[in-house]
Amino acid sequence: MEVPAMKLLLDTVRIAYGDWSLSASGALEPGIHLVSGDVGSGKSTLSLMMAGLVSPLSGSVTTEGVTSRMVSFQFPEYQVSRLTVEEEYASWGADPVPLLESDHLEEKKGLHPLHLSRGELKRLHLSCVFSGNYDLLILDEPFSSLDCAEKERVCETISGRNWGITVIFTHEQTTFPKVDRLWEIREGQLVDLGKVPDALSRWHNAPPVIKDLISAQKIPWNISPSDLLEAACWT
Repeated sequence: MEVPAMKLLLDTVRIAYGDWSLSASGALEPGIHLVSGDVGSGKSTLSLMMAGLVSPLSGSVTTEGVTSRMVSFQFPEYQVSRLTVEEEYASWGADPVPLLESDHLEEKKGLHPLHLSRGELKRLHLSCVFSGNYDLLILDEPFSSLDCAEKERVCETISGRNWGITVIFTHEQTTFPKVDRLWEIREGQLVDLGKVPDALSRWHNAPPVIKDLISAQKIPWNISPSDLLEAACWT
């Protein structure tokens, strides 16, 4: 399938609150982008700005060829709109039956979503989000509240996304999907590190396992668990 020309353009945007500020420039094209940064660095604010929900103090955020978009907030409570788990799935246009099974929520389909545990609510929300096919998909901390097995399942879903622009904002340190391009927030500035794997050596916030592999001259092809394991086994 030919990928249409799509772009998310950040033209010298700047946002500020008191003494804190964040500046960003760059063009995000189809593929999977990962934006890392410390807690409080501005990842959530930048995600909202990319989604058009927060206006920059200066500069502009524009898109080309993007006809549909979705932002997944860090806290799924903000996007619940129905009275039962089953109805929540259906409200997103998804078939509840297979999702209830894959999310292990069959016995809780009649509960209000806010009566679920935090991890269960996150599974419900992400399944709803992934049921759509958006040109621009923005995921703010998609791995929070998930156990290791669920993180890997989410990563497999993201890695299999072959349409549009996907932007992941996270400070996750253990489990990642395959990504095409890395970005990093440093000292109030969004830095384009470039395409993977070349970008890995420029990743200041890289998890310890990736730093150790690079130090050992075992640069992985990508950052998924299978890629890291393969690199670790090189002789």
